Amino acid sequence: MIDPTPTPIPSPAPAPALSRVLICDDQELIRMGLRMVIDSQPDLTVVGEAPDGHAAITGVAALKPDLVLMDVRMPGMDGLAATEHLCAQPHGPRILVVTTFDLDEYAYAALRAGANGFLVKDAPAEEILVTVRAVLRGEVMVAPSLTRRLVERFVRHAPAPAPAQRELLATLTDREREVLALIARGLANGEIADRLFVGETTVKTHLGRILTKLGLRDRIHAVIFAYESGLIRAGD
Repeated sequence: MIDPTPTPIPSPAPAPALSRVLICDDQELIRMGLRMVIDSQPDLTVVGEAPDGHAAITGVAALKPDLVLMDVRMPGMDGLAATEHLCAQPHGPRILVVTTFDLDEYAYAALRAGANGFLVKDAPAEEILVTVRAVLRGEVMVAPSLTRRLVERFVRHAPAPAPAQRELLATLTDREREVLALIARGLANGEIADRLFVGETTVKTHLGRILTKLGLRDRIHAVIFAYESGLIRAGD
């Protein structure tokens, strides 16, 4: 006897969620190259391109990307001004600064404005994709040693620390100040753990408390604060 019960057909696996990327660069060839790399991946898609900061802001409002690859030096509105505008939005996209990495003079200000990391224009495709995905996950993609190099260049002639910064610095414990100083000198969490003879998890805990006490977003801004507050100085 034939069983009249129909055999269930398995539902197809859901398609991976696409992360939406907008590319902002005044050079068409750079935009084209980044688009080819991004669109080659099943979980990423380029939803638009912009030749300057004004177009990037308009594109973000219309297209709602998850990530903007933002050039720094562009005619009209540069990447710094566009980054400041987008990072001030309550639900703005994440910003990955695209740089030649001869240390654009705007790069430090872009970090302070809220950029989530850096991407070198001539980076190989694999590195570009690793960086893009990490930033989309919420990570900050700047190597610790590179953060130090960048900050040292642009705070060498910084003004004296403001009283509010000194007051915030005083809220840290001696160990937290020690950890912050080592972070600012370019040490990764594992290196700090070895230096202080503690576990890497302990270092991460200290970093979390430092960020909370100082009201900072991430490791990059902790490095900037360490220099601007006078905890360490360029060349230390």
